[in-house]
Amino acid sequence: MWKVEYLKAALTDLKKLDHSQRIEVLKKINRIAENPLPKSEDGYGEPLGNSKIAQLAGFCKIKLQKLGLRVVYRIEVNKEIMRVIVVSARTDEEVYKIAHKRKHQKR
Repeated sequence: MWKVEYLKAALTDLKKLDHSQRIEVLKKINRIAENPLPKSEDGYGEPLGNSKIAQLAGFCKIKLQKLGLRVVYRIEVNKEIMRVIVVSARTDEEVYKIAHKRKHQKR
């Protein structure tokens, strides 16, 4: 199990969710934290790339389709840390724009 850390802004994102959504998101994050590496490296992560909207190569996403939410995270392999960057609605690629803005924040 990798250590999960959250940016302060990602914690704020979680607090905005209702109780049942928060529980489902945290369950999914904890399941992915068992092996957050990209699927190409035999992990559970869905890798992101660079686009016109956001430069997110090296980041991964978690989709919670029933809730209409996505989680974007970055892994630090050498420290075995999964850092959650954003938890947001998946509409209009907004989650990726937010992740791009937050990607250089430490905590």
